[in-house]
Amino acid sequence: MSGPTRVTEALLRTMPLPRHAEGEDKDQRGRVLVIAGSVEVPGAALLAGIAALRAGAGKLQIATCRSVAPHLGLAVPEALVLGLDETAAGGISAGEAERLAARIARCDAVLVGPGMMDLDAAALLTARLLERVEGSPGFVLDAAALLRLGGCAAVLRRHGGRAVITPHAGEMAGLLGIPREEVLADPLAAARRAAAALHVVVAMKGGCTQIVSPDGAAWSCDQGNVGLATSGSGDTLAGIITGLLARGATPVEATLWGVYLHGEAGNRLAASRGPVGFLAHELLAEIPAIMAGLNGAYSGVPN
Repeated sequence: MSGPTRVTEALLRTMPLPRHAEGEDKDQRGRVLVIAGSVEVPGAALLAGIAALRAGAGKLQIATCRSVAPHLGLAVPEALVLGLDETAAGGISAGEAERLAARIARCDAVLVGPGMMDLDAAALLTARLLERVEGSPGFVLDAAALLRLGGCAAVLRRHGGRAVITPHAGEMAGLLGIPREEVLADPLAAARRAAAALHVVVAMKGGCTQIVSPDGAAWSCDQGNVGLATSGSGDTLAGIITGLLARGATPVEATLWGVYLHGEAGNRLAASRGPVGFLAHELLAEIPAIMAGLNGAYSGVPN
């Protein structure tokens, strides 16, 4: 099997993101639902949700634990924030699956997983959502949503390649049931194995991120720097991909663009602030300008 294609500006210019004409309303730019957060880590939902908006999505809903929902609503005034039943461990109850599935059916893309600290509840909720959702929204599954995802292969195939997963090495090891060292020794092979088994697009995160489609096509992106290895960075990446997916990019396009934009935002912050010490939320304001420069997203900006 051939090696991965390197993700570069030149490559991305061959797959421009959807353009949005003047006069379009926010629904036409895509509706995102972020299901994320917990009593202990409410900020993950904030980071992912704002990232989706910075990637150009038009409408944001956040579903999180009821006790933190009012605070999140104030922190992210751009979002509709839905408070959900909580588990004793401070996570989102899997009993909310039916309610969430009805809401997902009216969305273009949904992100599940960031900051969900009750791992058992998160795994059960993810499985129930994948089983219940009708239609063709795009799914991005991150962090806790990846736990036990190996048991959802049949239902994921029903979603026809519309799902993206964003594991780091430890999460990929758990997903495949192999040692973490084996994943680190050949992350591309691990990504190809997961993509084929689950029929999903995989972004295997690392110093060089490996992106693989369900048919085995592969790309690598070494954009970024060590400063991106910081709390909340993965939440922002997942949110960017979700926002691009909501706008109409294909799962592969959204993932390639998302990984590159995230890395380039890190490069710009490293240049202005230093190689380490910048924060995940600081990445977000960098995204629109990078995206416009590459995509010619606004009138008068050439491709």
